[in-house]
Amino acid sequence: MFPRSNKVPVLISNFFSVLGNQGRRLAFGALCVLAASVVQAERIKDIASVQGVRANQLIGYGLVVGLDGSGDQVRQTPFTQQSLTNMLSQLGVTVPQGTNMQVKNVAAVIVTARLPAFAQPGQTVDVVVSSMGNAKSLRGGTLLMTPMKGANGQVYAIAQGNLLVGGAGASSGGSSVQVNQLNGGIISNGAIIERSVPTTYVRDGIINLELNTTDFGAAQNMVAALNTRFGARTASALDGRVVQLRGPLDPAAQAAFLSQVENLQVNLPPARAKVVINARTGSVVMNRTVTIDEAAIAYGNLSVVISQDDRVSQPDTPFAGGETVVTQSTQIEMTSEKGGLQRVRTSANLADVVKALNALGATPQDLLSILQNLKSAGALRADLEII
Repeated sequence: MFPRSNKVPVLISNFFSVLGNQGRRLAFGALCVLAASVVQAERIKDIASVQGVRANQLIGYGLVVGLDGSGDQVRQTPFTQQSLTNMLSQLGVTVPQGTNMQVKNVAAVIVTARLPAFAQPGQTVDVVVSSMGNAKSLRGGTLLMTPMKGANGQVYAIAQGNLLVGGAGASSGGSSVQVNQLNGGIISNGAIIERSVPTTYVRDGIINLELNTTDFGAAQNMVAALNTRFGARTASALDGRVVQLRGPLDPAAQAAFLSQVENLQVNLPPARAKVVINARTGSVVMNRTVTIDEAAIAYGNLSVVISQDDRVSQPDTPFAGGETVVTQSTQIEMTSEKGGLQRVRTSANLADVVKALNALGATPQDLLSILQNLKSAGALRADLEII
């Protein structure tokens, strides 16, 4: 970060004073270009998408075979045995009714995939395979032919292939070691598309662009950039999220038009200040527009310790007919660490915010409460989202 200096305005003033009118105009133009170069610009394809161009979810149920004794225990997962019997029946193998198959190399799985927009029959997509029984590992398994259905119940792809499991594990003598997850894996290009989904994104030359986040300023800047590039009234903002385009009526020219639209640069206004807190992991993420006002903070830890001891009470005379009784003695101790008021100075940028919060010396868990209290007190200039 460059140090601030009060001499800069004087130097610039002296610089302009020695130039003529033409020199001043050239220097001013150069400064304008330099200032414009620091404006944040993004491609439209990075901040918006074409309405109607979307992926679809697929799901299927299948069997994974070839496991090294780490499959489902069929007594505890009867659906695995039922599925295996049905599959063998379709292949012409008849299993006598009432047969209790004790197989350890088969596992019932759920298969999921995403069908991308414009996908055509014959193309392939990746699939994710997850165990739904009590299999110990899917490592080394092969997924058998599994129909992949959409939300309407129709089959859009067929999945089959060898699984790639990222985890590893070993066990012996009651001890086991495991790294990462063994009950799930992927099959790269494991599903072949059998049916396409019609994608409609143009109606009478009208195309809608949807911003990834609602921002009226970004929508207006996008409209201005599109109208400057393609002519007035080409684009208009319907709201803070949707920008409507008037594209060519010729279907052959629509793809080329959208290609130019997606690569157009748009200057974005500063993002809305936001702080995201994950209460489960204690992580805090904030963007660069977060600021805080001056405030005073006091925090401390309150700990409660509960201890319980068992005591045996015996009668004084063993022959008096008394009984031995076990009693419980409970002690509760509360301790509170002292925490004085600490001043948090006004911070105008992200670096100052981080420096001010780090100066408190608070733990991540304490920081969660501090940020919530700063928001309640009106000192945190940002939206607070807890996930």
